[in-house]
Amino acid sequence: MMKNKQADIIKNISDEVLLLNVWLTQLIVLIISIILALFSFDHLSQLLNLFEINDINIIYVGVTAGISVVLLDLILMKFLPSSWFDDGGINNRIFRSIPIWKIFFLTLTIAICEEFLFRGIIQYHTNLWIASVIFALVHYRYLFNPFLFLNVTLLSFFIGVLFKVTDNLFVTIMAHFIIDFLLGIHIRIMHKRTLIMDSERKCSE
Repeated sequence: MMKNKQADIIKNISDEVLLLNVWLTQLIVLIISIILALFSFDHLSQLLNLFEINDINIIYVGVTAGISVVLLDLILMKFLPSSWFDDGGINNRIFRSIPIWKIFFLTLTIAICEEFLFRGIIQYHTNLWIASVIFALVHYRYLFNPFLFLNVTLLSFFIGVLFKVTDNLFVTIMAHFIIDFLLGIHIRIMHKRTLIMDSERKCSE
């Protein structure tokens, strides 16, 4: 019932409003992160130490991990039922029509805001398990799809391991960004391909 209610709500709002909600959600996540950081870190340097730009692991670990997750997702999409990946059409609505540069900035913003909160604050001050579960629960729409919920939980745990091993938020931000950016582009490409096929089919009728 809750899943149907969510689907009805999503159906009744435009793609533009849905996209705006994503931006507003990330703004809220960022504000919450900043407030929590002010109270949870004794010194600014303690927080800044989590961001190490001159770290080769950003490329070797972050990029490699991100691409590996995307490749695994694409393989699973090919062999598993499409219903297993159904999030109510939200991701499709968000990414299907916006230009690539907007996908870039949106997914980069999501990666920065979410990794700052879930890895830089929650995991840093609690542990990997708590951060992973909270991350999964916050992605509310996945709760109605057991496969997607398991997927996002394992993904959060995996990214949390990257942070635990490297102690660098830039590594997890890079991995998170690569995953969202490439999958966003994949959604856009598949949508364009569907439109072309529909157009060709109509012309042949």
